[in-house]
Amino acid sequence: MAIDETAERVIGLPPERVAGYAMDWRHDHEWTQGIRTAELTREADTGGFGLGAEVTRTAHFLGRRIHYVLKVAAYDPPRLLDMVSVAGPMPMHVTYSFDAHPGGTLARIRVRGDSGPLFRLAAPLMARQVRSSIGKDLRDLERRLAE
Repeated sequence: MAIDETAERVIGLPPERVAGYAMDWRHDHEWTQGIRTAELTREADTGGFGLGAEVTRTAHFLGRRIHYVLKVAAYDPPRLLDMVSVAGPMPMHVTYSFDAHPGGTLARIRVRGDSGPLFRLAAPLMARQVRSSIGKDLRDLERRLAE
């Protein structure tokens, strides 16, 4: 079953500030639901984080501990970070976008993927969980930036 869920929220700060925090993999565990650890396991071709870099995340999702690797497919700060899974229990595509808005920044997270054989029976529950999680991610991102 295909999953395609999007959440958005206006955060009262400039895109450079919001994206600067959200696009830094070292903060993943602070605002992203279920993420326990994140590690830069492959640097970008130009070094550090950027196009081609890979981040390995350990998370808890639907009561299971999972490990997955996201590869940066597009990187245009402060506007866009697009990542695709290259290892993990299911194919996944995660896009963060940050656009100027009269109220600050329109922050958006989109998650696309397939529930895969491991989660196929739980696909409807999984879609609801993803929708809920990314909504909470944006809420927690705003809270973190307000501190």
